[in-house]
Amino acid sequence: MEYINVVLESLSNQIYVYVILWLLIASGIYFSIKLKFSQIKMIPSAISYMTEKSKKGNVSSFQALMTCTASKVGTANIAGVAIAVVTGGPGAIFWMWIMAIIGSASSVVESTLAQMYKRKDPKTGLFIGGPAYYIKYALGKKKIGILFSCLFIFCYMFAFSALHANNMSTSFETLIPDYWNTSWPLIIAFVFTTLIAFVVFGGIYRISFVSSYLVPFMATTYLLLGLYILVTNFYRIPEIFVLIFKDAFDFKSISGGFAGSVILMGIKRGLLSNEAGMGSAPNSAATADTTHPMKQGIMQVLSVCIDTMLICSTSAFIILLSKTPLSTDMQGVPLMQTAVTSQVGGWGSYFIACSVVCFAFSAIIGNFGISEPNILFIKNSAKFTTILKAICFSAVALGCLISPKIVWNIADIAMAMLAIVNLISIVCLTDKFMVCYKDYKKQKKAGLNPTFNSKDYNIKNADCWDKT
Repeated sequence: MEYINVVLESLSNQIYVYVILWLLIASGIYFSIKLKFSQIKMIPSAISYMTEKSKKGNVSSFQALMTCTASKVGTANIAGVAIAVVTGGPGAIFWMWIMAIIGSASSVVESTLAQMYKRKDPKTGLFIGGPAYYIKYALGKKKIGILFSCLFIFCYMFAFSALHANNMSTSFETLIPDYWNTSWPLIIAFVFTTLIAFVVFGGIYRISFVSSYLVPFMATTYLLLGLYILVTNFYRIPEIFVLIFKDAFDFKSISGGFAGSVILMGIKRGLLSNEAGMGSAPNSAATADTTHPMKQGIMQVLSVCIDTMLICSTSAFIILLSKTPLSTDMQGVPLMQTAVTSQVGGWGSYFIACSVVCFAFSAIIGNFGISEPNILFIKNSAKFTTILKAICFSAVALGCLISPKIVWNIADIAMAMLAIVNLISIVCLTDKFMVCYKDYKKQKKAGLNPTFNSKDYNIKNADCWDKT
């Protein structure tokens, strides 16, 4: 088992060092230039679109955003940040911030394209879409679309669901004596998988409904805890910023071993956290009933900010303010529990355990929600969808029982493969995006509520936007 883990970790590092690092940064900068680095200025508009109403029975922009955020705001925001700080050092947080800013431009593009080439499911009447759909209908590469869908299902329904379940399970280590040598992991795996199945088999509307309530509640509660710790340690905040920036530019450390450096860990954990450019956000963005594709694209900036700038930063500051020794002997959720306990007392471990359970629950149902369009893309069959979902529940149960290192390395490799296919695809579709973006800007400048008609620009296969 240890040999398998070493091989997986080596493969993961090689992919990130030689491919993902340059592809993520290059595409993020490219799209930032196309947007004239206006992604941050889009946040006020994104907030205003959260209150837009949808037609009865359709998924609203807010619900689509929460489904997307649910899949992002998972246990990686706690365990992933803790691992990044231990493995790469405090400076990894700085590179997570940088990747969030740059990557949000890619997220705008991919989500806008998903809206442009979305389809209406004839059985449910709801919108579906995502990278597989714009790869087929905009690029004309159906086989690559099927490849992406297969990779996506493996990544989210298997690897990521197992990862979140694993992080949830490890949160009980410090609460239950001799946890792994008892029957508790099996009991927790059964209960957790049953609850997930109840929501997932309710379809995308039930997933969106649960996410729209659970995500804001758990995120707010966790941020309030972080705010309390920040306020009680306000005099040390400048010291923490100095530590982060100093470590981020420790070039001696970077050149000495890039595979475990602050930059690589920041990118790896940043990508797993905000998922910008991976092709996950478009699957939920496409479900929204809105008047212009750019509106939902802009809202994805808000999702990245909530995920990385708020929740991941909160986790990092909690760890660094606690002065908990950063050692590879204790990583992930147990490290966060120790850090919180040192600040608020014994109930801190229970609070983090509850938070991780909620984060894991919302992330997994979000994963199933954004995976459904990819299942339907391969085969639009209710029976096929049900069977595949049932098989994937085994990943949730298995994730509660296996080694954390193996789960993390499989997840890293899976998301890297997704990012490669999606980023190349959206770069090839830049001209289609720019048509939509310029149309949106023109209408906003004229003081209008932007609407879109694909026939105005002779855009083919954007059937849901053909107003003729």
